[in-house]
Amino acid sequence: MIRILATDGIDKAAAEKLRGLGCELTEQFFEPDELAAQLKEYDAVVVRSATKVRQPVIDAAAEAGRLKLIIRGGVGVDNIDVAYAEGKGIAVRNTPNASSAAVAELAIAHLFTLARHLHESNVTMRDGKWEKKAYKGVELAGKTLGLIGFGRIGKSTADKARALGMDVVYCDILGPSPSGEGCRYVEQDELLAVSDFISLHVPKSDAPIITSAEIAKMKDGVYIVNCARGGLIDDGDLISALDSGKVAGAGLDVFAEEPPKDERICSHPHISLTPHIGASTSEAQERIGGEIVAIIAEAFGL
Repeated sequence: MIRILATDGIDKAAAEKLRGLGCELTEQFFEPDELAAQLKEYDAVVVRSATKVRQPVIDAAAEAGRLKLIIRGGVGVDNIDVAYAEGKGIAVRNTPNASSAAVAELAIAHLFTLARHLHESNVTMRDGKWEKKAYKGVELAGKTLGLIGFGRIGKSTADKARALGMDVVYCDILGPSPSGEGCRYVEQDELLAVSDFISLHVPKSDAPIITSAEIAKMKDGVYIVNCARGGLIDDGDLISALDSGKVAGAGLDVFAEEPPKDERICSHPHISLTPHIGASTSEAQERIGGEIVAIIAEAFGL
């Protein structure tokens, strides 16, 4: 019997399908030391963003020789030492298609929130205040959205933004995209200079890609959204830019440390915050679950 461990939960329908295929499924989170011991008894492990599968865990699993597959339910695999695992004969897969629409919709939601001060006015209304004159916003239609990264999520965000009447420019490490119809490819410096709103859609990097140097090239009063990976924006530089008014607002779903402990980020009135919920829709979770089932069925010939 194929034994599967899902450490960060799994869609109910997917769990039922796996059990219907004859798999034994355990849904339980383990801290790293205990996870290393547990994986000796499983053929596959399914993780989301909370579980980190690093070298010591992989070493323990490889030594036991049973674990054959690590699946990341989502797009990014930066919480897994992929090359190291594959070097030990353990395959690593993810579900890149399932959550694109959900993350793109959240990015657009942050654009609306920032443009119309929803994050601020919601709080003051709950405090019994009526500050109508304080929340004069801007419209998205006719504004330029700059997308840094033009993969699946970036393209989905572009489609939604264009439907709202926004002009879309993008830059990407791979250059112009053949599927970027209706959008304009530019180099990053031009994107920074012409965009009214900027949204990040790139993988995790070793260092921030948005620092004071990049912010200085942006329009005054720009808005920045990050629903991609924590650490892409230098927190201190962002706070300084928000305080000076260079950046009018920021929408953040991801953080260098999660949960974030930097009070400057958590309490700043011009930051719209969500707790890494980009893929947290019923539809996305169902699609992720379906992809996980398909990957396991193929890997083990079920």
